Parts: sequence; structure tokens; C-alpha cells
Amino acid sequence: MTQILDIVREYGPLTYALLFVYAAVKSGSLPLFAGIAAQAGALDPFAAGSAALAGGYLGDEVRFWASRRYGDRITTKYGWLTPYIARASAMLDRYGSLYMFLYRYPKGMRTVGALPVGLTSIPWIKFTALNAGSALIWAVLLVGSGYLLGGAIADVAEANFGVLSVALLAIGLIALVLGFRFTAALGKGT
Repeated sequence: MTQILDIVREYGPLTYALLFVYAAVKSGSLPLFAGIAAQAGALDPFAAGSAALAGGYLGDEVRFWASRRYGDRITTKYGWLTPYIARASAMLDRYGSLYMFLYRYPKGMRTVGALPVGLTSIPWIKFTALNAGSALIWAVLLVGSGYLLGGAIADVAEANFGVLSVALLAIGLIALVLGFRFTAALGKGT
């Protein structure tokens, strides 16, 4: 862990750029480790959280825009996709708010999660509001957990990564419950 912290300290601002790009593309555990590095004094916790938040939010905005802009051309070119897209659109009409808030949390969903939403008639303002809320909670949970529990997480990761995986699962489940409550509150307001 000491070697990693030395590298982070050496590359300073480039670390935030890497965190931004990483968060724009996927929702893995790098923000958690950025929080650990911040707790150890190698990074600024607010800059790390801001980079994760901005990357998480903007990456999904770009995917939504690309799907909205080019999705019709792709579905026209590959007509066999039409029934699948129709089925996905029907599900998003029913569960769209919940899906838009939560797709960043399950492993593997984040990279493509915004693409089906862009193929629907869901308004961008609704997508961006849910995307921003979800990205904020995600960044705070991961960077904040790393920062607050940095030493304990680093020790567990070095001793037994399996226990860390269970802890991350617990964090994900808490995020899921919060997301359900937030989405339910949004649904009552519309």
C-alpha cells in the first residue's frame, strides 16, 4: 500500500484526471481506493470525490446523448433488434426511474446502463436529475467510505480481500435501499 501511495503522491493532479476518466467509463472500486489515499494524505478528499462525481455523471450523460442521437440509425440498420428494444422500452416506461437511479451499482451494468434509456422517450431532464443524484450518492459512498475507513479497508485488503468484497457488497446494498426510497419519493412527486 505504501508503494501505491508514493505513486499517487508523485503524480498528484494526474491521479484526479485518471479518477475522472475511470469514473466516466465504469463504476469499479478506484474511487474507494482514492478515498483511502485521501485518508493517508496522498489526495485531497474533496477533489477525489469531485473527480469521481464529475466523471460518473458526465460519462453517463455522453452515453445517453449518443444513444439518443445515433440509436435510431443503429436500430434501423439492425432491424432484428427492434423487438428487444420495444420490450426494453416498455420495461423502462414502467421502471425507468428506478433503473436510471440504480444501474451504476451492479457490476458490469454501468458501462452500458444509459444506452437503453437514450432509446426511449424519457425526457433528458428526468434522466439527468436521476443520473446526478445517483452519481452523487455513488461518489460519496465510495470516496467517503475509503476516507472514513481507509486504514481498516487497507488492512483488510492486504490481509483478506474476500472480507473487503463482502463489505463492498454491504455498501452496495445500502445504496440500493437508499435508491429505492429516493425513487419512490420521486414517483410520488410526479
